[in-house]
Amino acid sequence: MTIETYRDAWGIPHLRAGSARELARAQGRVTAHDRAWQLEVERHRAQGTSASFLGPSAVAWDVLARRARLADTARRCFEALERRDPETAQWVRSYTAGVNEGLPAGAARTPEFARTGLTPGTWEPWHPLAVWLTTHILFAGFPAKLWRERAIRHLGPASVPLFATDGPATAGSNGWLLAGPRTTTGHALLAGDPHRYLEAPGVYQQIRLACPEFDVVGLAVPGVPGIAHFAHAGTVAWSITNAMADYQDLYRERLRRTETGAVLALGPDGVWTEAERHTETVETAGQPPLRIEVLETPRGPVITEVAGPAAGGEAEALALRYPPRVTHDLGFTALLPLLRARRVADVDRALDAWAEPVNVVHAADTAGGTLHRVAGRVPLRSQVNRTRLAPAWLPGHEWRGWHETPYGELTDGAAVMANQRGLAAPLGVEFAPPHRADRIRALLDERRTWSAADLSAIHTDTHLASAAPLLDRLAALDGLTPEAAALRDRLLVWDRRMDADSTAAADYAAVRSAVVRHLAAHPAFAPLTETPTETPTKTPAETATEPPTGSPAETATEPPTGSPAETATEPPARSPVGPSVEPPVCPEPLLPWLALAPRIAFALEHLLAAEELYGIDRPALVRAALEETAADGPAGTWGDTHRLALWQALPERPYDGPALSGDHDCVLCTTAVPGLTDLSARGPAARYVWDLARREDSLWVVPLGADGVPGAAHHTDQLPLWTKGELIPVDTDWDRLELVEETDTDV
Repeated sequence: MTIETYRDAWGIPHLRAGSARELARAQGRVTAHDRAWQLEVERHRAQGTSASFLGPSAVAWDVLARRARLADTARRCFEALERRDPETAQWVRSYTAGVNEGLPAGAARTPEFARTGLTPGTWEPWHPLAVWLTTHILFAGFPAKLWRERAIRHLGPASVPLFATDGPATAGSNGWLLAGPRTTTGHALLAGDPHRYLEAPGVYQQIRLACPEFDVVGLAVPGVPGIAHFAHAGTVAWSITNAMADYQDLYRERLRRTETGAVLALGPDGVWTEAERHTETVETAGQPPLRIEVLETPRGPVITEVAGPAAGGEAEALALRYPPRVTHDLGFTALLPLLRARRVADVDRALDAWAEPVNVVHAADTAGGTLHRVAGRVPLRSQVNRTRLAPAWLPGHEWRGWHETPYGELTDGAAVMANQRGLAAPLGVEFAPPHRADRIRALLDERRTWSAADLSAIHTDTHLASAAPLLDRLAALDGLTPEAAALRDRLLVWDRRMDADSTAAADYAAVRSAVVRHLAAHPAFAPLTETPTETPTKTPAETATEPPTGSPAETATEPPTGSPAETATEPPARSPVGPSVEPPVCPEPLLPWLALAPRIAFALEHLLAAEELYGIDRPALVRAALEETAADGPAGTWGDTHRLALWQALPERPYDGPALSGDHDCVLCTTAVPGLTDLSARGPAARYVWDLARREDSLWVVPLGADGVPGAAHHTDQLPLWTKGELIPVDTDWDRLELVEETDTDV
C-alpha cells in the first residue's frame, strides 16, 4: 500500500492512504516534519519535563503538571481505551509510529533543537492523550474558584456576580450556523473563529485526511490524530465553541502527617484516610534538580505544595478533581466516528462519547440536517463545588453522576454561539458577556441570505458594545478642563469601532486603562491584591499579561444563574491550624486568575453600572482618569499599541507584531488587558467558513502558516491575510496539488 503526501499552494498537507491506520501514520509523520519543535514542547509539558531544556521559566508549570498527575492520567486513559475500543487505540498507536518516523528529519530542520540542545524523544501511544489533556486542562477555568473564594472572603457573596465576566487568562470563540434557507446556495454554512492564545507555531494545523472510508479537511491539534473540532467531511461539517461548563472542582483538604511520613486526609465521613504519596524530580537546565512531593487524596491530586505539617500537626492543601482522572476517559472513542460521519446524525452519535473539553457543537449536512448541542461530561454536585472551594471534610460535596447534555434549535434558520449564557446555562456558573453573540445575530439579520465569501465581514466586525457604561459615565461629567472636555466630546461622537487606524479607539482605550488603574488602586480592593505563591518569580501583574505557562486555555463568564447568596451557601471553613485563614498558596501558573487589575478590566462595565460599589466615588474616579489621559496628550491610533504578541516556548528576540483591529468584546476578539497592556496575546487562532454546497468554496486562515519552522516558506505566509481579515480557499482538487512524497507501507 502507498501513503501519498500532497501540498497545496500554502504548504498545507493533504494526505491520502489506503486505510485509516495508514492515514494516522501519515498524519503523525507529516506533523513531525512540520511541527517537530511544537510536538516535543507539548509532550514535555504534558510530562512535566519542559524545564529540562527551557530552563527555570518552565519549572512552575512542570511542578503543576506533575502534581495534577496529567501524564499518569493520560496513561490510564490509554490503557482504558485499549480495553474499550481497541480499534481506536491501534489508530492512535499508528499516529505515534508516524511521529517517531518523522521526528528526526523534522528536528534537523528546526533551529530550536540546536539552540536548546534538545534531542527528539520517542513518542508512546499515550502521549497524544497527554497532549490533549494538557492543552485543555484549564478550559473549564477551575482557577476562577480561587478568585471567587478570595472575593467572597473579602467583599462578600455579592462580589461574585459583580466580577463575573470573561477572566484574564481565558478565551472564548465565535461560531454560527446558517441553514439552507439563509444562504445563497440553499445549503448550510458554518463559520467562526476559535479564540485562544496566539502561539508560534499556531495551535491549529490545517490538514486533509483521505482514505477509502473518509475524506476530511479541517483544523487538527498537533500531537493528536484526526480532526476533532473543526472539519468538513464533504457531506457533513462540524464546529465548536467552549460551552463554559464547570466540570472541575477544587477541594480544600485537611492533611495530617504521621511519624512515619505518611500523609492522611480528612474525609466527609470523619475518617482520616492515607493519601497516595511519592516524590518526583524536576530537572531544570542550568540549575540543580528540584524534588517535589506528589500527593493524591480520594478527591484528586493535590496541586499545592504541602510544606508541612510536622508529625502530628495539620495543614491545608488544594486537591483538583477532574473527569478524566475519575473516568479514565478522554473521549478519544469519538474521533474515528467523527471522521467517518456522513450526516449530522453520525456526528451526533459520535459526540455522545465526547468527554472534554465540554463544547457547544454546530453541524450541518448536504441533506439539510442541522445539529446544535452540547457535548461533554459534567458532574452533578453542589452549588458550592461549582462556585468556590469545597471543604473535603464536610459531607454534601461528592459527585453524584453526570448532567445530560442539552440540545438546541435554530432560530430563524440560524444558531449563534459565542460562549454566552444560553444552551449550556445549566452546566456552567459564568459565561461570556452577550456582546459578541448579540452582534453576530444582528449582523446576520441585516440580510436574508449569505454566501461563504460574505462571512468574513462578520469575522472582522469591530463594534464594541461594552463601551457604553464608561461612555455614559463620561457624558455625565461637567466642570472639566478644556482638554478633558474636548477628549470627552470626541469619545461621545465616536462610532465605537476598535479599528487599528482609529484615533478615537485609542483615546477610549487610554481612558479605559486609566479608569482600571484607578479602581485597582482604590483601598476598597486592597485585600484582593495579596497573592501568596509557592514560587513568586513574577508579580501578579506581570503574570496576568502572559499566557499560563502550560497550555493556553479558554473559559468565560457572566453572572451566575442563582442569586449571590446561592453562590456562597457555606461560611468560610475554619482551618485546623488556626482561625479562618486564606486558602493554601496559589501555584504560579494560576496567578492570572487572581490578578486584580485584569479582573477589574474585564468586569469594568459591571463595576461602572452597579448601583453601588463599596463606597467608591466613581464619578470622581472617572473624572480623574479622563483628566489624566487628556494631560498625557494624543494617544495615536489604536493599532500603534494594540499589536500581536505571539507566545513562544523559546522566544527568539523582541517581536514587533502587526497592528490589530478589534478588542476583547468585539466579534473580532483580539484581547488586550486594559490597565496593563494594549498588546494582544489572545485572539482568533483560526478562521473558517464551511460551505455545504461545494466544499471547494469553503475558506480558512490561520495566524501564521502551515509550517512551524522559522524561516520556512510557509511559516508566516498567511499572517498578512489573517491580519486583514482575509481568507484563503480550501483547495480539494488533487490535480491542483503537488505530490511531494509517496511512501510504501506495510501497516
